[in-house]
Amino acid sequence: MQVTETLAEGLKHEFQISVPASDLDAKADARLVDLKDKVRINGFRPGKVPVSHLKKVYGRSVMAETVEQTIRDTNSQIFTERGFRLASEPKVTMPTEEKAVDDILNGKSDLTYTVSIEVVPAIQLADFKSFTVEKPVVDVTDADVDEAIKRIADQNRSYAAKGEGAKAETGDRVTISFKGTIDGTPFDGGTGEGIPVVIGAGQFIPGFEEQLIGVAAGETRTLKVSFPKNYASEKLAGQAAEFETTATAIEAPQETKIDDEFAKTLGLESLDKLKEAARERLTAEFAGATRQRVKRMLLDRLDEAHRFEAPPSLVDEEFRLMWNSIKAEMESGGKSFADEDTTEQAAEEEYRKIADRRVRLGLVLSEIGEKNKITVTDDEVSRAVIERARSMPGREKEVWDYYRSNANALAQLRAPIYEDKVVDFILELANVTEKKVTREELFKDDDEKSAA
Repeated sequence: MQVTETLAEGLKHEFQISVPASDLDAKADARLVDLKDKVRINGFRPGKVPVSHLKKVYGRSVMAETVEQTIRDTNSQIFTERGFRLASEPKVTMPTEEKAVDDILNGKSDLTYTVSIEVVPAIQLADFKSFTVEKPVVDVTDADVDEAIKRIADQNRSYAAKGEGAKAETGDRVTISFKGTIDGTPFDGGTGEGIPVVIGAGQFIPGFEEQLIGVAAGETRTLKVSFPKNYASEKLAGQAAEFETTATAIEAPQETKIDDEFAKTLGLESLDKLKEAARERLTAEFAGATRQRVKRMLLDRLDEAHRFEAPPSLVDEEFRLMWNSIKAEMESGGKSFADEDTTEQAAEEEYRKIADRRVRLGLVLSEIGEKNKITVTDDEVSRAVIERARSMPGREKEVWDYYRSNANALAQLRAPIYEDKVVDFILELANVTEKKVTREELFKDDDEKSAA
């Protein structure tokens, strides 16, 4: 076998390989000998079929299998000897002319082919003991607990009928019946009877609730609205509609007294127990936000400390997935790049940078995990599936069956678990200090991203 490297540019390599016909023939004959005891051919006793006869019957197909296996084995040997980690599947180029292919399969010609690959660069990991990470910490105050309980009370407040002839105001609950039409034609899902609407809650499509302000019980109005361009139903998205709406009841919100009795309506023994539950929930919420902030800081630090050329094919694939998602989202929302104060070219450049960062960080995290024998167990993945199933009450079996029969979906669950375990490993080595911050400071970054 002869191997010649014909290209070595950055992460791209190409080899020309030549395997003598005699080597292929010997391998094919060995496969035929093994086949002799397995095939049944009329006129021959089991195991007594001459290899020469088998070669006439199966020679071409066996040689084709031999060629495929030889290419796989040869490529694997080349990559292993050179310590290559492939970034993508190798591209094999074979002879395509009919005569050249026939000569190879008939054992008359050497097998000559080229294989092109893109490799993962060698990654020199940073000294994680030199990393410093500032961990923002928020204490849950009594005021935070009181505010949380007030939100719960608002969500569970009662309503009482307003006096006869009273007009609906923002915050009131209006019970309505309606019939919707588009260009005078009713549409599926456009009717409702006895539907409660809290004006200002944003439960209905934009513009619907505001037109109920000033309505009285027994009054009928025609509400004119347009479905959002990104509405779930493609048939309704962006369509102008009219709803003939009748108000059957107008109710005003009542003040909820926050006491032991209110706590009992929520299934808790007392107000103190409700406060304990609220404090535990806030503590978990703040801890989760702290974890995300620390993780972002650590990933930024890893990005700064590991600058290398990412495999172009991986970056292209990551960018393609991101870009298709962005374009689809903008199209469904009826937005343009100008609406985002940018151009398509500028946005593409920005997302390519993001794709490059994601690929490099993925390779770095993988390298850290591999060198430190960090793995994700099947039990950890199973627990993640169970948690996902619990988050969808009534569909637990459907969720479980989906993940059990979908390897890609399981891989998507495994990836964040692996990433978190690698992050925890680094944090154990890094110098982590705590800094007391306010709740507003902790969530500041998230709020700014939401507003962007």
